[in-house]
Amino acid sequence: MHGFRLEAKDEYPHQPDDSINFNESVYTNAFDATSKMGGWMRVGNRVNEGYAELSVVLYLPDGRIACQFGRPAISANDKFVADGLSVEIVEPLKRLTMRYDGDLMLLDDPEVLRNPKLLGHAPRVPGKVVFETTGISPLHGGEPLCETQETMYGRDFSLAHFNQHTKVAGLIRVGDEQWDFADARGWRDHSWGPRYWQSIYWYRLFLCSFESGRAFMLLKITDKAAPNNGGRSRRVGVLLVDGVYEDILDMDIATEWSDKQDPVKVKLGVRTANRREVIEGEVLTMAPLRNRRQAGEEILVSRIAEGFTRFTWNGEVGYGMTEYIERIENGQLVGFPL
Repeated sequence: MHGFRLEAKDEYPHQPDDSINFNESVYTNAFDATSKMGGWMRVGNRVNEGYAELSVVLYLPDGRIACQFGRPAISANDKFVADGLSVEIVEPLKRLTMRYDGDLMLLDDPEVLRNPKLLGHAPRVPGKVVFETTGISPLHGGEPLCETQETMYGRDFSLAHFNQHTKVAGLIRVGDEQWDFADARGWRDHSWGPRYWQSIYWYRLFLCSFESGRAFMLLKITDKAAPNNGGRSRRVGVLLVDGVYEDILDMDIATEWSDKQDPVKVKLGVRTANRREVIEGEVLTMAPLRNRRQAGEEILVSRIAEGFTRFTWNGEVGYGMTEYIERIENGQLVGFPL
């Protein structure tokens, strides 16, 4: 049977399989159109490796970034809690609250993120983030029902995965500054299964939710060329129109690049069974992140470019994320300049 299974219990932690890289992850983002700022938080439990991944990245209105990263030790996959970052399931598959209470690194220049060694000198300030999320869309995805069911990211990265567009109430506090919001817009996801960032050869992901109720999640993902695989690309995702997800049939991406090979502007041509749309995006603040993993004697590195983006669709402006992930091989980004 093709398709996906998704039940209320899937909102909670799952029994890990035997994969050393089993990961269960919860991610939320929120962006406020009034203050033109927001951010994202993620907790990823790698219980078979003995730690959780903690990420908090906040894009402030003046271009600064406040952030925190960590790998606190865990011994069980029984909750989504990691060093001040926590997830509360308020109503399964409809409402959850993600919170962070702890120090934040305050970066006047986000370029510091290109060299993690420099983060040791970044000023620390007290921080608090509350994202009270409510789903405004259908749920998308779940656990595949058969081995031939194609999944969003492929079968060796977040095999089971579901997501949803949201509205968000809450606050962001950075030092003595605070921003409150009652009707921000966002997106969330939850995944479980084997996961290494380097399993992704390269992809481009675009997320946005507009005050009108329209929204999109758009992904182009490309496999590494191999003897039985010529480097296939897939274009998957949805447009949310009148409360209904329309699966995309095709998507074209044109990217303008910075001299650091980061996306600066994007133009998306999207087709569903019902419509053809052009969506434009301008990256306002980029968080240039990296992930490194030891694989035997080799160190594998991936670029993870997390861009706070202003999107325009049919004249309406919304705020969301542009995420470009790809391997770095021989010092080169494998997906650039596509």
